[in-house]
Amino acid sequence: MVHGFLIHTLCPVSAGSSSVCRVLYTRFFCSETLVPLPAGLDAGAERLLQKEQMMVVARQVKSACTLSREAAGKPPPESCLPPLDEVVAVQEADCGVFRLGAGEPFQVEKTVLWLGVLSLGFSLVCEPHENLLLAEGTLRTLARHCLEHLHLLGPPGTDVLLKVDRTEVLLDRLLPHGQLLFANHRFIHSLEKEIAACMAK
Repeated sequence: MVHGFLIHTLCPVSAGSSSVCRVLYTRFFCSETLVPLPAGLDAGAERLLQKEQMMVVARQVKSACTLSREAAGKPPPESCLPPLDEVVAVQEADCGVFRLGAGEPFQVEKTVLWLGVLSLGFSLVCEPHENLLLAEGTLRTLARHCLEHLHLLGPPGTDVLLKVDRTEVLLDRLLPHGQLLFANHRFIHSLEKEIAACMAK
């Protein structure tokens, strides 16, 4: 079971904001309370607190991706030319996984699988026992379609914020109710045709 999907930045959105990480999109699929909320908070305060909890995940992914790129001797993403197409971008993406202990920030332990495509991060928050190979395949497929249909290789996050409905379509087809799909090439091809038809509307 996947509990959440996030799109966030991995590098500063402007000069002088080297530590800033922006969450551009988030969706959670489960109905359980993922974060402990103090009693007496109104709905608005709860949303703000939950947003900060999502920032914890995004910041940890940013740190993990930065360390991975430095260890591999890769140049900063802002100094790289964008890949020619979305498939190449996803193939060349940095990928990693880490665990979050109970209370950091969720009530129970979770596993975070992340993908770093230039200045953007795509992350899945999963159960600790989740099939990581299947989750990685799903995350790469989601990232590729987000890049393709939301045109994310331009300024970071512009179309994520403007086209939330398209992101929702992708998640509803590729990660329905947070369930990872065991799918063969024929089924994936059928899903992609369905997605293309929805995006053309």
